[in-house]
Parts: sequence; structure tokens; C-alpha cells
Amino acid sequence: MLQPAETSEHVPVLLAEVVSYLVRSPGGVYLDATVGAGGHAAALLAAAGPEARLLGLDADPAALGVARRNLAEYGGQVELVQSNFRHMASVARRTGLAPFTGILLDLGLSSLQLADAERGFGFRTQGRLDMRFDPAQGVAAAEMLNRLGESEIARLLRDFGEEPAARRVAREITRSRPLRTARDLAEAVTRAVPAARSREDVLARVFMAVRIAVNDEFGALQEGLEQALGLLAPGGRIAVISFHSLEDRIVKRFMARESRDCLCPPGLPACVCGHRASLRLITRKPVVPEEAEVRRNPRSRSAKLRVAERL
Repeated sequence: MLQPAETSEHVPVLLAEVVSYLVRSPGGVYLDATVGAGGHAAALLAAAGPEARLLGLDADPAALGVARRNLAEYGGQVELVQSNFRHMASVARRTGLAPFTGILLDLGLSSLQLADAERGFGFRTQGRLDMRFDPAQGVAAAEMLNRLGESEIARLLRDFGEEPAARRVAREITRSRPLRTARDLAEAVTRAVPAARSREDVLARVFMAVRIAVNDEFGALQEGLEQALGLLAPGGRIAVISFHSLEDRIVKRFMARESRDCLCPPGLPACVCGHRASLRLITRKPVVPEEAEVRRNPRSRSAKLRVAERL
């Protein structure tokens, strides 16, 4: 039987590395575009000192409430706004805090969200199948899966979850409709993939894929990266923590493209695109957690940190 997830405190991933890459002198203005419980934000402010300012964004109102409590000691140094990071440029203009010394995007789902049985993020929960970061925006996961056709669900699971059994799982999902709870979805996946040895991996990939689709996470990431580039001060840095290969690929390609002077196809006698590099790569390869961190926080094992600096 599927068991409810245990509640757990959110542990910031690659915390020391993020601070060392982003905070290089006292003061500065920082944007934590996925502030969550405020762990990274608090560490950045502690390292940068009392003259530093920080703008924290999060689409999840529950997470923002936790951050507000955890960052209360920093008083007027912090401004928190409920917003998806795909809207960071408009929020930054409204607050007047840009340009930024450092921008952080931590793309991981927090332990607080996974532990909330009523949100449907985890396959061990029994609450409503919702999965929206902002419960007031968009379409819940149950509504989406009950409406889409089998081929559309299979494509979603392949494109966002890289799930080999996508067609089989999609067929069982459509047979099991209407879905109402996270448990309904988990049991449909279990019937489609009865082999116990691989079942949890499939469940994790399916729930991740549905969550990504519900929140348009890849579209938001691309938009957020583009906007972050325009919000960085010269010499400012952007740090992105991703947790699976598709996210990391988007970040890697963006940083590689913006660190090149020409994007023309090979073989042209001269550049006709006019593109000029705006970033310098700080991490040529992604930074990953050390073994000690993975032992303390097993959810960190798939984290990859990439950092680039505004020219």
C-alpha cells in the first residue's frame, strides 16, 4: 500500500557552493528567483552583510509564507513577491531593485511541497491530484490527465519524463479515469508497470513529467533565463541548480549560446547574425554535491550547478 510522505525540513542544495560563486564582496543586490523556504537566501544575506538587499520570488504562496518567517530577521533587506520567475523582469522593474549582483534559480521541488499530502506532488501521498505551484493559476493535474487523449499523455511522459513505458502507462491512465487523487495516478502506474524492481523509478518519472507539464516548467525556465540576462549588472553572476537532464540541457545550451560571439551555421564566409557574447562561463562543467552532502541529503544526488558571469 502507498504510504503518506513523511514531513521533512527543506535542506538547501549546494549551499556553500552557491554562496562562494555569487557573493564575492560585501553588499550587492541579489535575486533568489525560487526562494522556497529561504535557505539559500538567508545564506546569501549572511555572507553579503547588512548592506546587501535581496528580492525573493516564488510561485507557491505556501512556500513564500515559510520564507517570510525564516527571513524575518533580515527585515528591510528582503522583499518577497509571489510570482513565477518567468515574470522576474516585470517584478524587478516594479520593485526597482535591478540590476542584480547575483541571480539564483534552484529548480528542485522542495521537501515542503513533497510532504504536503494535499498538493499531490508525491506518489506516496493520497491528496488531491493538483501539482500546481500556484493553486490559483492554470489547470490541475487531474483535470489535465482526464482531458488529454492517450497519445498526448504518452508524448507528455516521453518528452518531460523520458519514460520508456510511456505508451503503456498512458493507456492505463486513460482506462483508470476519472483520476482524482495522487493515489489514483500512482495505482494506475503500478498496474501498468507491475515489476516491483522498477516501479518506483517509473512512478518518480511519471509524477515529475506531469508536474512539469502542469506548471510549464521548461517554458518558464527558458523565459526566466532570457530575462535574467537583462537583469544582471556587469560582472554579476547567474547560478542555476537543475535536477534532471532535460533541465540541465536547457541551462547548458543557453549559457553556451550566450558565451559565443557568433551563432551562424558553420561554413558561412562571414558572420551575418550579429550576435555578441554577453556571458562568460564560470563553470565549464556542472558542479555536483560531494559525497558528504549526498549522505546528509539524498535528494541532492542529482543536483547540477552551472554558473556564468555577465560581460
